[in-house]
Amino acid sequence: MISQWQLRAAFATRLSDMYGREVPAYTTLVDVSRAVNEDVLRAQGAEAERLGSISRVTAERHGAVRVGTPAELRQVARVFGALGMHPVGFYDLREASASAVPVVSTAFRPVDGTELARNPFRVFTSLLTTADPRFFDADLRSRLERFLESRQLFPPELLALADRAEAERELPDAEAERFLHLAVQAFELCPEPIDKAWYETLERISAVAADIGGVRSTHINHLTPRVLDIDEFYRRMTGRGIEMIDTIQGPPRWKGPDVLLRQTSFRALAEPRSMRTADGRVVPGALKVRFGEVEARGIALTRRGRALYDDLLTRVDEQTARRPGADRGDIARTVWCEHMPDDEQGLAARGLAHFTYHAVRDRPRDGDSPPARIGDLVERRWIRAEPIVYEDFLPRSAAGIFQSNLSGEGSRNNGRTGVAYDSDWLSAVMGRTVLDPFTLYEQQHDHSLRTVAEELGLDRTPG
Repeated sequence: MISQWQLRAAFATRLSDMYGREVPAYTTLVDVSRAVNEDVLRAQGAEAERLGSISRVTAERHGAVRVGTPAELRQVARVFGALGMHPVGFYDLREASASAVPVVSTAFRPVDGTELARNPFRVFTSLLTTADPRFFDADLRSRLERFLESRQLFPPELLALADRAEAERELPDAEAERFLHLAVQAFELCPEPIDKAWYETLERISAVAADIGGVRSTHINHLTPRVLDIDEFYRRMTGRGIEMIDTIQGPPRWKGPDVLLRQTSFRALAEPRSMRTADGRVVPGALKVRFGEVEARGIALTRRGRALYDDLLTRVDEQTARRPGADRGDIARTVWCEHMPDDEQGLAARGLAHFTYHAVRDRPRDGDSPPARIGDLVERRWIRAEPIVYEDFLPRSAAGIFQSNLSGEGSRNNGRTGVAYDSDWLSAVMGRTVLDPFTLYEQQHDHSLRTVAEELGLDRTPG
């Protein structure tokens, strides 16, 4: 029998192999990230594994897929459910980008700490907002929805196997092999000719809309390994002559601890695609929709820490606008140094980041009783703090990656009122609860403190 985590690990590996065959520059990206990780490990030793073992980091991937209808989203949720992956977080990329990006998103991932340690594969999954009149008028919306309803992304056999794997949390060898074959196949680039006029109609609205609704299949849009030094990775990729996007999205590189998520990518490459013209001829064409991305993950911030992060981004935006000739990265570093604690102890003391706490079992006996406060327990070596890795995404960074790889800004009628979407709406659409990432981190944090209290014989949970 093949368990869910083994299915997840095998799916991630096969998807990566498939994407490397389809987008050879992705293989270069993986090779460079692996070399950077090995160099960082040699230089930093155990400290390099503070946010995850090197085996986890090397295997780690996140992918991105896009679907067009609530029914397609429900189906893709069943496929990822088979792999022990749950929808976490709600991201509205419509409001996070200056370009036309008419999607709302969630991320499917494991949520249990043991499952994350085994294989933390994630898939950032976007749904086209066909009902938003800022992007699609009534006529185009009707045509688009008819087109989407006429296609089938996932064969019934795949969905039946997915339901069985989710219910039983495993599959027999033969069924597991069949499931993996069908699942990877569902995300391959389809060779079927694309209706040129229809694709271009959607592309004028949004390149993302065309990538979702202009074709009869879905596909992996990008695949992302994790790297321990994203700035060095960026330098090495540029040195190989690979065109990277202009910036690294997310927090700046600075002297303090890494928090949340930093991402960058190489620019979308022109890939040959067959196009069908209005007179029925099939002609050669090319589309730029897929790219390779890399990420560096940091410490998960608390709600208070995330509010500070968002405030610092606003400060950086304001100062950059006032100083058009200045380097944004330099401005961000200065702002971070002024307002963000420059070590883990400071983050913990101000309640800005999440940690798990563990009793120090070999602490020398000195006759003292353990204190009641977390900071005192850490300082006097009764407990040690381990940072919780940020497992999720940042809407502004995701939109920035999307926007950097678009061929144009598209069009958006801001004179119309947009349609409201939220986490509850997405949960109802899927029939699955979209989990709150902050709550998941808080549960890890609180569980570790309760365990510490029991092990140290405290009469209450330390605070």
